[in-house]
Amino acid sequence: MSRLTVPQFTAFCGALVIVVGSVLLWLPWSHGYPVSYWQALFTATSAVTVTGLSIIDPGHDLTGFGQLILMVLILIGGLGLMAISIYLQGFVHQGARLRRRVDSGERILDQFGVGGVGRTFWHIARVALGLTIAGALLLFLLGFAASETSLPRRLWFCLFHAASAYNNAGFSLWSDSLKGIAANLPAQLVVMGLIVSGGLGYRVHAELRDGKNWFPLRWRRLDLQAKVVLLSSLLLILVGWFGLLFYESFNSARVSFQDLSAAERFWGALFQSVSARTAGFQTIPLGLEHISGESLVLLMLLMFIGASPGGTGGGLKTSTMAILLAATASTLRRREDVVLLSRTVDTKLVVQATALVVSSLLFISAMVLLIAIGSNREFTFLESLFTCISAFATVGFDVGILEKLDFRGQLVLMVGMFVGRLGLLLLFSALVQPFPKTTLVRYPREQLTV
Repeated sequence: MSRLTVPQFTAFCGALVIVVGSVLLWLPWSHGYPVSYWQALFTATSAVTVTGLSIIDPGHDLTGFGQLILMVLILIGGLGLMAISIYLQGFVHQGARLRRRVDSGERILDQFGVGGVGRTFWHIARVALGLTIAGALLLFLLGFAASETSLPRRLWFCLFHAASAYNNAGFSLWSDSLKGIAANLPAQLVVMGLIVSGGLGYRVHAELRDGKNWFPLRWRRLDLQAKVVLLSSLLLILVGWFGLLFYESFNSARVSFQDLSAAERFWGALFQSVSARTAGFQTIPLGLEHISGESLVLLMLLMFIGASPGGTGGGLKTSTMAILLAATASTLRRREDVVLLSRTVDTKLVVQATALVVSSLLFISAMVLLIAIGSNREFTFLESLFTCISAFATVGFDVGILEKLDFRGQLVLMVGMFVGRLGLLLLFSALVQPFPKTTLVRYPREQLTV
């Protein structure tokens, strides 16, 4: 194990947790109704990758023990991979061995340094535990799961959904997700707060918690990462919110928004905009029979961008898209440097962001084509593309085609969830031995027309 590179170690541990989790979910005392090993494997993969897609009904098919295992897998997938991405980000492209993580004395990209890894981990755990418990208590006080008869069961529902929301997992113990709280605005606000706080990432939490850098009085003293994450997250939420309201206001043929009151429609659009940032909860039915195709395309864009680096969510990350937009603006203005919020962005980051977007688009295209092979065309291309983006970005939105997929289609989604959660660059680094950093070979330059 000590001879594995960090990307190889991360991929191996992720796969190992999925296998162990699938076996535990497959055990007889984990489910009250028949659950095959394939269903347990798909559910474990979705939980560890904090996606939320499921071919079983966790609240109906799993026992209390099975639901506890599911929540533990969600916590491992959300907080565990978040911690790995924070601690080991600086080694991903260097091929460093795990034995150097303590002895080398090098600093990693999260600015905490190797000596601060343990302290950082406990900070992450305390923040996550505190917000999850506080969210569960608030949900309980606001009447969440009030339909449950016993007090322990209601408390368990509040805790499970708070953990699922903070980790952007999207798993629900109700078969209709969170449609039951469509009229409970305070509970929706708590769930949205947990989703956003989990998706911001630890670096932003640390910046906002610092008394010297408190927002908004000390906005200028926040680092570039925090500013980009906060601004882009706010912008994407607003775009999704008002975009859904705009498109569905002209959509009288569908029933999702039209059957709601004006207040439920207004806040429901906000909830779906926040949830599209890799959480996957639904208070409004999704699908072409419920909402317009334009709204699905808007949700696909939000899912593709996703949450922020170091957070519990997936997607390409807000900083990646911010870098590409800044590069586009600099090109149009004929600037040699890429400038973002009055700061110059390293050219290597622009190249990495471009490679990540292109490789992600190619991978999603391959997923769509593989699902189309042998399908009986019970769903449209838009629905297939939506589901593939939902799986790759670890969102968990389902427009009704998951139950129509055969073994091969579900396998494609499983691979997409795992690759999307680990990241294409990290997975490529795990499979391919990194090239030497320096070389004496230089090739002749030549111009291309773009």
